[in-house]
Amino acid sequence: MNRTILGLPPKKPIPMKTILNKTFAGLLFAVIVGWSIYGIHDRLNLSRVFSERTIERAQTVIPQLIQLNGEQFGRIIHLIIETLCIAFTGSLMAAVLAVPLGFLTAKNMMGTTWYGKTIFGFFKLWLNATRTFPEILLALIFVASIGPNPFAGVLAIAIGSTGMLGKLYGETIETVDMKVVEAMEASGANRIQVLFYAILPQVLPQFISYAIYRFEIDVRASTILGVIGAGGIGTLIVISAANRNWGEVGLIILSIIIVVTIIDYFSAYTRKKLL
Repeated sequence: MNRTILGLPPKKPIPMKTILNKTFAGLLFAVIVGWSIYGIHDRLNLSRVFSERTIERAQTVIPQLIQLNGEQFGRIIHLIIETLCIAFTGSLMAAVLAVPLGFLTAKNMMGTTWYGKTIFGFFKLWLNATRTFPEILLALIFVASIGPNPFAGVLAIAIGSTGMLGKLYGETIETVDMKVVEAMEASGANRIQVLFYAILPQVLPQFISYAIYRFEIDVRASTILGVIGAGGIGTLIVISAANRNWGEVGLIILSIIIVVTIIDYFSAYTRKKLL
Protein backbone atom coordinates (compact mmCIF):
# COMPACT_ATOMS: atom_id res chain seq x y z
CA MET A 1 0.00 0.00 0.00
CA ASN A 2 1.51 3.28 -1.12
CA ARG A 3 1.37 6.15 1.34
CA THR A 4 1.38 9.73 0.14
CA ILE A 5 3.36 12.08 2.37
CA LEU A 6 1.76 15.51 2.51
CA GLY A 7 4.02 18.43 3.29
CA LEU A 8 3.10 21.53 5.21
CA PRO A 9 1.63 24.37 3.17
CA PRO A 10 4.11 27.12 2.26
CA LYS A 11 4.32 29.95 4.77
CA LYS A 12 2.56 33.10 3.82
CA PRO A 13 5.17 35.81 3.07
CA ILE A 14 5.28 38.61 5.62
CA PRO A 15 4.66 42.02 4.02
CA MET A 16 7.58 44.44 4.14
CA LYS A 17 5.36 47.03 5.87
CA THR A 18 4.74 44.63 8.78
CA ILE A 19 8.48 43.91 9.10
CA LEU A 20 9.33 47.62 9.13
CA ASN A 21 6.61 48.38 11.72
CA LYS A 22 7.80 45.59 14.03
CA THR A 23 11.43 46.65 13.61
CA PHE A 24 10.59 50.28 14.41
CA ALA A 25 8.50 49.23 17.46
CA GLY A 26 11.36 47.01 18.70
CA LEU A 27 13.95 49.78 18.28
CA LEU A 28 11.68 52.31 19.99
CA PHE A 29 11.13 49.94 22.93
CA ALA A 30 14.89 49.31 23.20
CA VAL A 31 15.63 53.07 23.17
CA ILE A 32 13.03 53.75 25.91
CA VAL A 33 14.37 50.91 28.10
CA GLY A 34 17.96 52.04 27.56
CA TRP A 35 17.11 55.66 28.34
CA SER A 36 15.28 54.59 31.53
CA ILE A 37 18.21 52.44 32.72
CA TYR A 38 20.67 55.25 32.00
CA GLY A 39 18.50 57.75 33.92
CA ILE A 40 18.18 55.47 36.95
CA HIS A 41 21.90 54.65 36.96
CA ASP A 42 22.81 58.32 36.64
CA ARG A 43 20.53 59.65 39.39
CA LEU A 44 20.15 56.78 41.86
CA ASN A 45 22.60 57.17 44.71
CA LEU A 46 22.44 53.89 46.66
CA SER A 47 24.98 55.08 49.22
CA ARG A 48 22.62 57.93 50.10
CA VAL A 49 19.50 55.74 50.20
CA PHE A 50 21.12 53.19 52.51
CA SER A 51 23.21 55.69 54.48
CA GLU A 52 23.77 55.38 58.21
CA ARG A 53 21.53 58.41 58.82
CA THR A 54 18.62 56.91 56.84
CA ILE A 55 18.86 53.58 58.67
CA GLU A 56 19.05 55.38 62.05
CA ARG A 57 15.89 57.41 61.26
CA ALA A 58 14.04 54.30 60.06
CA GLN A 59 14.96 52.51 63.30
CA THR A 60 13.52 55.46 65.23
CA VAL A 61 10.28 56.02 63.28
CA ILE A 62 9.12 52.47 62.38
CA PRO A 63 8.92 51.15 66.00
CA GLN A 64 6.90 54.27 66.96
CA LEU A 65 4.48 53.66 64.08
CA ILE A 66 3.67 50.26 65.58
CA GLN A 67 3.01 51.79 69.02
CA LEU A 68 -0.48 53.03 68.13
CA ASN A 69 -1.74 56.20 69.82
CA GLY A 70 -5.53 56.10 70.27
CA GLU A 71 -6.00 59.53 71.91
CA GLN A 72 -7.48 60.95 68.68
CA PHE A 73 -9.38 57.78 67.72
CA GLY A 74 -12.78 59.53 67.59
CA ARG A 75 -11.42 62.32 65.41
CA ILE A 76 -9.72 59.80 63.10
CA ILE A 77 -13.01 57.94 62.57
CA HIS A 78 -14.81 61.24 61.91
CA LEU A 79 -12.23 62.29 59.29
CA ILE A 80 -12.22 58.87 57.62
CA ILE A 81 -16.02 59.09 57.27
CA GLU A 82 -15.55 62.59 55.81
CA THR A 83 -12.97 61.16 53.36
CA LEU A 84 -15.43 58.45 52.29
CA CYS A 85 -18.18 61.05 51.84
CA ILE A 86 -15.88 63.18 49.64
CA ALA A 87 -15.02 60.16 47.50
CA PHE A 88 -18.64 58.97 47.29
CA THR A 89 -20.11 62.36 46.39
CA GLY A 90 -17.39 63.06 43.82
CA SER A 91 -17.75 59.60 42.28
CA LEU A 92 -21.54 59.89 42.13
CA MET A 93 -21.36 63.28 40.40
CA ALA A 94 -18.82 61.89 37.93
CA ALA A 95 -20.91 58.76 37.24
CA VAL A 96 -23.94 60.93 36.37
CA LEU A 97 -22.02 63.51 34.28
CA ALA A 98 -20.14 60.80 32.39
CA VAL A 99 -23.32 59.20 30.97
CA PRO A 100 -24.17 61.97 28.44
CA LEU A 101 -20.46 62.46 27.73
CA GLY A 102 -20.17 58.74 27.00
CA PHE A 103 -22.97 58.93 24.42
CA LEU A 104 -21.43 62.04 22.85
CA THR A 105 -18.05 60.31 22.47
CA ALA A 106 -19.36 57.01 21.05
CA LYS A 107 -18.86 56.76 17.28
CA ASN A 108 -21.88 54.51 16.72
CA MET A 109 -24.15 57.03 18.48
CA MET A 110 -22.87 60.18 16.74
CA GLY A 111 -23.01 58.75 13.21
CA THR A 112 -20.96 59.76 10.17
CA THR A 113 -22.47 63.20 9.47
CA TRP A 114 -20.21 66.26 9.71
CA TYR A 115 -21.98 67.70 12.78
CA GLY A 116 -21.90 64.28 14.44
CA LYS A 117 -18.15 64.03 13.84
CA THR A 118 -17.67 67.61 15.07
CA ILE A 119 -19.54 66.94 18.34
CA PHE A 120 -17.67 63.65 18.77
CA GLY A 121 -14.29 65.36 18.23
CA PHE A 122 -15.09 68.25 20.59
CA PHE A 123 -16.20 66.13 23.53
CA LYS A 124 -13.42 63.58 22.93
CA LEU A 125 -10.94 66.43 23.23
CA TRP A 126 -12.81 67.67 26.32
CA LEU A 127 -12.45 64.28 28.05
CA ASN A 128 -8.78 64.03 27.08
CA ALA A 129 -8.13 67.49 28.52
CA THR A 130 -9.99 66.62 31.74
CA ARG A 131 -7.92 63.48 32.25
CA THR A 132 -4.71 65.45 31.81
CA PHE A 133 -5.08 67.21 35.17
CA PRO A 134 -4.38 65.04 38.25
CA GLU A 135 -6.78 65.37 41.19
CA ILE A 136 -4.12 67.00 43.35
CA LEU A 137 -3.73 69.87 40.84
CA LEU A 138 -7.51 70.29 40.51
CA ALA A 139 -7.77 70.37 44.31
CA LEU A 140 -5.11 73.10 44.50
CA ILE A 141 -7.15 75.20 42.06
CA PHE A 142 -10.42 74.70 43.96
CA VAL A 143 -8.80 75.26 47.38
CA ALA A 144 -7.46 78.57 46.07
CA SER A 145 -10.89 79.43 44.59
CA ILE A 146 -13.40 78.41 47.29
CA GLY A 147 -11.14 77.90 50.29
CA PRO A 148 -9.82 74.86 52.17
CA ASN A 149 -12.91 72.72 52.74
CA PRO A 150 -14.25 69.28 51.74
CA PHE A 151 -16.28 70.75 48.84
CA ALA A 152 -13.00 71.56 47.06
CA GLY A 153 -12.10 67.88 47.32
CA VAL A 154 -15.51 66.83 46.00
CA LEU A 155 -15.15 69.04 42.91
CA ALA A 156 -11.60 67.80 42.25
CA ILE A 157 -12.70 64.16 42.50
CA ALA A 158 -15.82 64.77 40.38
CA ILE A 159 -13.99 66.47 37.49
CA GLY A 160 -11.03 64.08 37.54
CA SER A 161 -13.28 61.01 37.56
CA THR A 162 -15.63 62.37 34.87
CA GLY A 163 -12.81 62.31 32.32
CA MET A 164 -11.98 58.67 32.96
CA LEU A 165 -15.58 57.42 33.35
CA GLY A 166 -16.68 59.32 30.21
CA LYS A 167 -13.97 57.55 28.19
CA LEU A 168 -14.90 54.11 29.59
CA TYR A 169 -18.62 54.72 29.09
CA GLY A 170 -18.04 55.82 25.48
CA GLU A 171 -16.01 52.68 24.72
CA THR A 172 -18.72 50.55 26.32
CA ILE A 173 -21.47 52.16 24.22
CA GLU A 174 -19.45 51.48 21.07
CA THR A 175 -19.74 47.74 21.81
CA VAL A 176 -23.55 47.83 21.83
CA ASP A 177 -25.23 45.31 19.51
CA MET A 178 -26.69 47.68 16.91
CA LYS A 179 -28.88 44.90 15.46
CA VAL A 180 -31.13 45.25 18.52
CA VAL A 181 -31.30 49.02 17.95
CA GLU A 182 -32.10 48.59 14.26
CA ALA A 183 -34.80 46.00 15.04
CA MET A 184 -36.53 48.36 17.47
CA GLU A 185 -36.30 51.28 15.05
CA ALA A 186 -37.76 49.06 12.29
CA SER A 187 -40.67 48.16 14.55
CA GLY A 188 -41.49 51.86 15.08
CA ALA A 189 -39.81 52.59 18.44
CA ASN A 190 -38.82 56.22 19.06
CA ARG A 191 -35.36 57.30 20.32
CA ILE A 192 -36.37 57.31 23.99
CA GLN A 193 -37.70 53.77 23.74
CA VAL A 194 -34.55 52.65 21.90
CA LEU A 195 -32.42 54.24 24.63
CA PHE A 196 -34.25 52.60 27.55
CA TYR A 197 -35.05 49.20 26.00
CA ALA A 198 -32.16 48.55 23.58
CA ILE A 199 -29.06 50.46 24.71
CA LEU A 200 -29.18 50.94 28.49
CA PRO A 201 -29.90 47.25 29.31
CA GLN A 202 -26.70 46.35 27.43
CA VAL A 203 -24.41 48.94 29.04
CA LEU A 204 -25.86 49.63 32.50
CA PRO A 205 -24.11 46.74 34.36
CA GLN A 206 -20.73 47.86 33.02
CA PHE A 207 -21.52 51.51 33.82
CA ILE A 208 -22.19 50.60 37.46
CA SER A 209 -19.13 48.34 37.59
CA TYR A 210 -16.85 51.11 36.32
CA ALA A 211 -18.39 53.62 38.76
CA ILE A 212 -17.76 51.29 41.72
CA TYR A 213 -14.19 50.66 40.60
CA ARG A 214 -13.66 54.40 40.25
CA PHE A 215 -15.00 54.89 43.80
CA GLU A 216 -12.20 52.60 45.04
CA ILE A 217 -9.63 54.82 43.32
CA ASP A 218 -11.29 58.01 44.58
CA VAL A 219 -11.10 56.84 48.21
CA ARG A 220 -7.32 56.68 47.91
CA ALA A 221 -7.20 60.00 46.02
CA SER A 222 -9.35 61.82 48.61
CA THR A 223 -6.93 60.68 51.32
CA ILE A 224 -4.14 62.53 49.55
CA LEU A 225 -6.25 65.64 48.85
CA GLY A 226 -6.50 66.39 52.57
CA VAL A 227 -2.77 67.14 52.58
CA ILE A 228 -3.45 70.42 50.74
CA GLY A 229 -6.55 71.30 52.76
CA ALA A 230 -9.30 69.75 50.62
CA GLY A 231 -10.85 67.94 53.59
CA GLY A 232 -10.55 64.37 54.83
CA ILE A 233 -7.98 62.44 56.82
CA GLY A 234 -4.98 63.82 54.92
CA THR A 235 -4.97 67.01 56.99
CA LEU A 236 -4.56 65.05 60.24
CA ILE A 237 -1.76 62.97 58.70
CA VAL A 238 0.19 66.14 57.94
CA ILE A 239 -0.39 67.58 61.45
CA SER A 240 0.56 64.30 63.18
CA ALA A 241 3.71 63.86 61.06
CA ALA A 242 4.75 67.49 61.67
CA ASN A 243 4.40 66.93 65.44
CA ARG A 244 6.39 63.65 65.22
CA ASN A 245 3.35 61.84 66.65
CA TRP A 246 4.22 58.59 64.83
CA GLY A 247 1.89 56.51 67.00
CA GLU A 248 -1.06 58.56 65.72
CA VAL A 249 0.22 58.32 62.15
CA GLY A 250 0.42 54.55 62.59
CA LEU A 251 -3.20 54.39 63.79
CA ILE A 252 -4.35 56.52 60.82
CA ILE A 253 -2.50 54.28 58.34
CA LEU A 254 -3.95 51.15 59.95
CA SER A 255 -7.48 52.63 59.82
CA ILE A 256 -7.07 53.54 56.13
CA ILE A 257 -5.79 50.04 55.30
CA ILE A 258 -8.82 48.43 57.03
CA VAL A 259 -11.33 50.75 55.30
CA VAL A 260 -9.74 50.33 51.84
CA THR A 261 -9.62 46.53 52.29
CA ILE A 262 -13.32 46.41 53.21
CA ILE A 263 -14.24 48.61 50.23
CA ASP A 264 -12.09 46.49 47.88
CA TYR A 265 -13.84 43.31 49.06
CA PHE A 266 -17.38 44.65 48.65
CA SER A 267 -16.48 46.34 45.37
CA ALA A 268 -15.08 43.12 43.89
CA TYR A 269 -18.11 41.15 45.15
CA THR A 270 -20.60 43.66 43.66
CA ARG A 271 -18.83 43.89 40.30
CA LYS A 272 -18.68 40.08 40.09
CA LYS A 273 -22.45 39.91 40.61
CA LEU A 274 -23.11 42.62 38.01
CA LEU A 275 -20.98 41.20 35.15
